[in-house]
Amino acid sequence: MNSYWLLACVPGAVIWLAVLLLPWRPWSTQERIEGVEGAEPPDASVVTILIPARNEALRLGRTLAALKAQAPEIRVVVVDDRSDDGTRDVALAAGLPNLRVIPGEPLAGGWTGKLWALDQGLVQVKTPLTLLLDADIDLGPGVLRSLLEHHRSQGAQLVSVMATLSAVSFWEKLLLPAFVYFFKLLYPFSLSNSPSLWIAAGAGGCVLIDTQVLKDIDAFGSLKDEIIDDCALAARVKAAGHHTWIGLSRSVISHRNYRGIGGIWEMVSRTAFTQLRYSFVLLMGCVLALSWAFLLPVAGLAFGSQAARIWSLVAIAAMIAAYLPTLRFYRLSPFWALLLPITGTLYLLMTIDSAWRYFRGVRSTWRGRMYEVSSQ
Repeated sequence: MNSYWLLACVPGAVIWLAVLLLPWRPWSTQERIEGVEGAEPPDASVVTILIPARNEALRLGRTLAALKAQAPEIRVVVVDDRSDDGTRDVALAAGLPNLRVIPGEPLAGGWTGKLWALDQGLVQVKTPLTLLLDADIDLGPGVLRSLLEHHRSQGAQLVSVMATLSAVSFWEKLLLPAFVYFFKLLYPFSLSNSPSLWIAAGAGGCVLIDTQVLKDIDAFGSLKDEIIDDCALAARVKAAGHHTWIGLSRSVISHRNYRGIGGIWEMVSRTAFTQLRYSFVLLMGCVLALSWAFLLPVAGLAFGSQAARIWSLVAIAAMIAAYLPTLRFYRLSPFWALLLPITGTLYLLMTIDSAWRYFRGVRSTWRGRMYEVSSQ
């Protein structure tokens, strides 16, 4: 029995030590873009902000007010994706002089809603650059200027920023910084920012991209049924021979709140099995890996032999050490790292739920739309 516990606990320690020691440092938060308070407004004539909005009346006004503060004459195209909550009226009331609100057409077959809205809006873009922005993203002072400067200095055709998520409620603090952390483990930013075609990551809430690149690769049409569209777009841009860059920012903020676990569960479940390419084999591998990483170290510490407890302690210590930079970025107490085994277990359950939905015929549900599994 003691040997079984040892075999169960060693892999968790190996996993977390590898995360800590990998040369590309997937736990790091060094890839950053921040706004500069008091900076001169940028040359807004080079960029159009393209916002898909479906029932975003509660959030869109704040997003547009932040854009107006970046540069009063900024060009903005809002695609009102069949909203029934007054989204169009909120957009028009924002008072932006160069705002166009496009009424979205009914969702075309084979498309996901966001990409269909973006495809319609792209027709209106005449500037060299396009900033794809979600309706719930608040750009802090000076960040548009920083984005444009980073685009130029990095020579990247696509620059995306993972917005800082809300971390106010208990469930947000428990789950949302970990969402960013796990994303970075799957898509290490330093590797994603390299020329390698093996890995490409994008953060769809805030993406600055060359307009001509979008058109040359038929970005939205070629990806029209993608659920994880941001990473698919980054991969498509890289495959066309261009450079991409992704980072974090405290100046790019999502003001979408999740007071309970239900909203976060839906957000994760809609894409988790897609991330595994709808593969039962990868699902089983994921269940095994997450069990080794989160469940067995705790179980080994409580019930294992002396040797198993030592390996469990190594796993838990490395787990906490790797998560601390993300907690510091979110300005949260290190206490939350002690709850990471619970967080990881919840994400495991969300992934299983995502797979169960797929096996019942549902690829994803979002914004009142259900995308069914193709019968082909």
